[in-house]
Amino acid sequence: MSPHTPRSTAPNPALHAPASAHPAAEAARNPRTIPRRALLGGGLGLGALLTLAACTPADTTAGAIPERPAQGGVLRYFEPQTWTTLFPPQAGFYPNGGIVNNITDRLLYQDEETLDLHPWIAEDLPEVNDDATEFVFRIRDGVTYSDGSALDAANVAKNFDLFGLGDNARGLPISEQITNYSGSEVVDDRTVIFRFDAPAPGFPQATSTMNAGLLSNATLDMDSEGFGPGRATGISTSGPFYIAEEVVGTRLSVRVREDYDWAPPHIEHQGRAHLDGLDYLVNAEYSVRIGALVSGQADGVRDVQAPDEARIVEKDIQLFAQATNGINNCMSFRERDPILADVEVRRALTAAIDRERIVSKLFTDNYPVATGILATNAAGYVEAPGAWAFDPEEAKRILDEAGWVRPADGGYRVKDGTQLSVRVNIALPQPRSREVQSLVQEDFRRVGARLLINEGDQAQQTIDSANLDRVQIYHSMVARADYDVVASQWSVNNRNAFLNHDPETDEWGDEEVERILAKVTGSARVEDREAAVAELQEHFIDQALVVPLFEEPQVFGFRRTVQGFGTEPVGRPRFYAVWLADPDRAADADSTTASSEYNLVQESRAGAGSHSLESREA
Repeated sequence: MSPHTPRSTAPNPALHAPASAHPAAEAARNPRTIPRRALLGGGLGLGALLTLAACTPADTTAGAIPERPAQGGVLRYFEPQTWTTLFPPQAGFYPNGGIVNNITDRLLYQDEETLDLHPWIAEDLPEVNDDATEFVFRIRDGVTYSDGSALDAANVAKNFDLFGLGDNARGLPISEQITNYSGSEVVDDRTVIFRFDAPAPGFPQATSTMNAGLLSNATLDMDSEGFGPGRATGISTSGPFYIAEEVVGTRLSVRVREDYDWAPPHIEHQGRAHLDGLDYLVNAEYSVRIGALVSGQADGVRDVQAPDEARIVEKDIQLFAQATNGINNCMSFRERDPILADVEVRRALTAAIDRERIVSKLFTDNYPVATGILATNAAGYVEAPGAWAFDPEEAKRILDEAGWVRPADGGYRVKDGTQLSVRVNIALPQPRSREVQSLVQEDFRRVGARLLINEGDQAQQTIDSANLDRVQIYHSMVARADYDVVASQWSVNNRNAFLNHDPETDEWGDEEVERILAKVTGSARVEDREAAVAELQEHFIDQALVVPLFEEPQVFGFRRTVQGFGTEPVGRPRFYAVWLADPDRAADADSTTASSEYNLVQESRAGAGSHSLESREA
C-alpha cells in the first residue's frame, strides 16, 4: 500500500481547514496568467475562435478602470442551464446555487481561501456544548426580508426546523448537510438554541452554505412548487439582491436592496451592493455564450471550457478558476455488482486508468491530476502518492491471476462464461465527462476489459445511476468545504454513490464504509473527524473503491469592466462586492436592454455552434 501523508488541519472551534497553494486559486488571484497545455481538442473549435478573433476586438477597457468602485449598472451573466428550484437545501445544482448564494444571507460566513467561519446574521460564532449536540446562536438586530418582515430568532428557528426535518407533504426534503437534527428552542427575540440527537460537529459550517440560506416566514410556508420556475418572484430573502422579474427558462432578474446593511462585519464592503442588479441569462449553446462574452453582449459567463481558456485570455477577457474544495472528480466502483465484488478486478481496473493522459488531452493546469480522493484545499485532504499509478501490465497480470481469460484475438476477457464488462454513467454536470469516459474506455480495452458508456439526458442518467443493473461505476464529484462532504457523497442516507445497501435484501456492499462515515459525521472533536476521514480514504485505497481523476474547478469568464468578482468556497459566484467600471453603459433596471438580451437568447435557439455544456452540480 502506498504511504499516506495527511495534511495537518488546525483543531479550530470554527471548524475550518487551512488553504494551500493551488493552481486554480492562483489563477483566480491572477486572472491574466493562465497556464496552458498544447493544443486541446473540443471547445469552440479553431474555426469558431478564429472567427471571433477576426471579428471582435480585444476588451481594451483595462486602462479606464477607476481606482474606487463605481455604483450602478446591471450585470449580464450567462448560465448554460436554467435553475430548477430555489429551495436552499436543493441548491447544490450550480444554476440554483448561483442565484441562492446572492439573494440569501446565512448565520455564518465561510472564507473562500482560509475556510474560516465568521459571524454574519449571527452576532458571533455559536456556543457549542462538549458533545456538539447543542448550539446557541445570537441573532443580529435590524435585519429584514425583502417582503418587509423581520429576521429574528423565531424565524431562524423556523428555517432550520424545515431544513433539518424536511416536510414530505410539501415535497421539501431534509438538507443533506444537516444530520441528527432534533429541533430548536427560541429563548428570546434574538437567541435560538439548536439541538441534535447525536453529535453534529459539521452544523456550524452547514449554516454558512447557500443550502442554509435564510427565508421569510411566508416563503417557508410554500410547497416545492413555490420554489420552482414560474414562481420565483414570490420568494422573499434577506440578501443584498431580491428577485424582481422572471422569464421562465430564459432570464431571472435580481435587483439591489437599497436598505441592505448587514453584510458580514469582517469584510471590507458594507451597505448596499455596488451593482443595481444582475440578469441571469440562459443559453445551452456554448458558442453563443462565449460569443456574447467576447463581443460585449454579456459581462460574464460560467463554464468556460478548458480548451478555450488561453484563447479567451488572449482576447483580454478575465478568467477565474475557483477550486471547489471537496471530493475530486472521481469514479466510484459499486462493490455490490458481481464483477466489481472482486477486489482484484477493482485493483486491475484502477491500474488500467491513465489519469495523466486524461488531464493532458482534455484539460489545463486549472484541473490538476488528483493526489488524493479529496482536493488539496479540502478539509481532511490526505496525499496518497502512487495509490492510483498507471500500470497496464500490472492490470493484465492481476486479471490473468484472477482467472479472466483474454481470447487469442485480443478481445474482451471472459471468466466462467461472463464477459469482463461494466457500465459508467455520463456525469453531465461535470466537465467533459463523455470525453473522459471515452479515454477510460480505451484504457480498459487495452487490458481486455469492456467499459460501456451510459447514454441519455440528465433525467435518464439520474434514473440509470440509481440502478445497479444499469450503472456499475459512478462518475461524479461533490463540493463542500467540510469533513462531512464524504458522507454527502457516499453515505446511504445521502447521495449513496456506491448504492452500498439493498433495503429489500439487507445486502451490503461494504458496511465498513458506512461505519467510518458515521464517525466522520458523529464525532464531536475535530481531530476525531479528521482521523475518520483519513481512515475512510485509507479504506478506499486498500479496497480499490474510488479512483480520483482530477481536481475540478469552476471556471468563469468576465469582461475587464467587471471588478471585485469572487466566489464562496465551492465556486458559487458572489456578486455583492462586484462593480462595473462603466455602469452607465450597463442595462438600467428600467431600460429595454433586458428585452434585447432576451431576443438574443431567443434568436440563438437556432444553434450557432454544436457544443452544449451542462452545468455542474456540487
